[in-house]
Amino acid sequence: MTVGSSRLGEMLVKSKLITEDQLKKALAQQSTAGGRLGSNLVKLGFLTEEDITSFLSKQYGVPSINLAHFEIDQSVIKLVPAEIAQKHMVIPINRKGSVLTVAMADPSNIFAIDDIKFLSGFKVEPVVAAETSIKNAINKHYDSAGLVKDILQGFDDREVATVEEGDEGPDVGDLQRATEDAPVVKLVNLILSDAIKKGASDIHIEPYEKSFRVRYRIDGVLYDTMQPPMKLRAAIISRAKIMAQLDIAERRLPQDGRIKIRMGQKEIDFRVSTLPTIFGEKVVMRLLDKSNLQLDMSSLGFDPQALQLFEKAILAPHGMVLVTGPTGSGKTTTLYSGLHRLNTVETNIMTAEDPVEYNLAGVNQVQMKAEIGLNFAAALRAFLRQDPDIIMVGEIRDYETAEIAIKAALTGHLVLSTLHTNDAPSTVSRLINMGVEPFLVAASTNMILAQRLARKICNSCKEEITVPRQALVDVGFAPDESKGLSCYQGKGCMECNDTGYRGRVALYEVMPITEDIKDAILQGASVNEMKELGRKHGMKTLREAGLQKIREGMTTIPEIMRVTSHN
Repeated sequence: MTVGSSRLGEMLVKSKLITEDQLKKALAQQSTAGGRLGSNLVKLGFLTEEDITSFLSKQYGVPSINLAHFEIDQSVIKLVPAEIAQKHMVIPINRKGSVLTVAMADPSNIFAIDDIKFLSGFKVEPVVAAETSIKNAINKHYDSAGLVKDILQGFDDREVATVEEGDEGPDVGDLQRATEDAPVVKLVNLILSDAIKKGASDIHIEPYEKSFRVRYRIDGVLYDTMQPPMKLRAAIISRAKIMAQLDIAERRLPQDGRIKIRMGQKEIDFRVSTLPTIFGEKVVMRLLDKSNLQLDMSSLGFDPQALQLFEKAILAPHGMVLVTGPTGSGKTTTLYSGLHRLNTVETNIMTAEDPVEYNLAGVNQVQMKAEIGLNFAAALRAFLRQDPDIIMVGEIRDYETAEIAIKAALTGHLVLSTLHTNDAPSTVSRLINMGVEPFLVAASTNMILAQRLARKICNSCKEEITVPRQALVDVGFAPDESKGLSCYQGKGCMECNDTGYRGRVALYEVMPITEDIKDAILQGASVNEMKELGRKHGMKTLREAGLQKIREGMTTIPEIMRVTSHN
């Protein structure tokens, strides 16, 4: 028998490593979030993984090892299938004669030991290792390519035809049958689950003339992850379309859909977009994991002064707060965190979104449907008849939407919205270029906030480095400060897939519309003039916000240069 959660908990309480109260909290979290009791105790900060491995090692008389310092031969990995490794949280680490040494999160799991004995034909000798290190080792050694190979064993080449140039492509009936074939179903499921495990925000499935690839966007950067066989191109794309309830017979027009999957205790939405290219349809899936949505404003990356200004702007009874930045810069998360702060029983909050990315309890969210005339402008008009206190518009794209949003802001409503501009001051000129009168922009706007997302240095492999003084000056540090500044980088490890980065932090440029700036807007001031005025009132530019994150040792110079311009 394996150590049940309650049995392990009792043993830990008896050994005085945790209290009864801590055990109850961990079991409650386990029932809602899933996972093992040990990992929940670690997440809650009651124990470290080293405490648990050391305890299990003594309890069962088996050695404990640190997998981070262990090189595993690929020939040993092949002795245990990936599904068994993931199911039982084990990884084979060494073979000597007829004995196979296996690292386990739970060394009392005789079912796992029996499975491995039966499949490998070896006698199994367990050692105990931390659950996180086993997960990382599984991700590292059971690569996607290897899993793809396993899945495709026995696949019949004749079942799916490759689309040739000028060909109409496979018959819809053939495609329907091919998408139900076990290898295709398994492969698409693998792509989705692998993306979730690796913390990807987007999956790109891309057909080319002589190749077919899958890429994941992780922390804002695309990585090539696998190249499935060309013969599966049409079947994989059609399988994704069927899961998103799209028309597989329509291959000439773009389509949009959604997939909802459950993984463990988590429900994850995939927003699916297909686009016809010259070699077939490209599929992009955006992962929307509500458990990763950060709604606590203090955790987003604001420095204290900027957070204070943003809170003051959204707590105003009326006016407009605009968030600006490129696609994927975290604008939606910032707006949602603002709505979360404002969401009380006394307020009627209405949102017009395209698409609705996350469901927020207590907020009336409306999905745009342009094909039937429900666009941002039409939704805004309807909102004004719904007795709103706060309105969020997904994006101001045209004069009509801008005009109604400004009218709402001037008639006693708080309006939150986004635009695509490079920085906060240029947002004013964008609105004026749309046709909005300068006096309306000045009268209605409370604040403009520009943002970017920069990758954070991985804490597991962070190291101090020496940076030439001139490079520090070039990026924007004062010559005096550059003398004694400590800089860091990640050297790459299993935790961060050898990238040196793990997670992201937001950079904010917060420009309150003060009386000075209002006068400047009315006088037709240039973007640079408004920027200088903003800085006089304490506004930090995006680059300056980035320099602060370098000072704090959170990110690197190349990363700040990648996401901000020097101005």
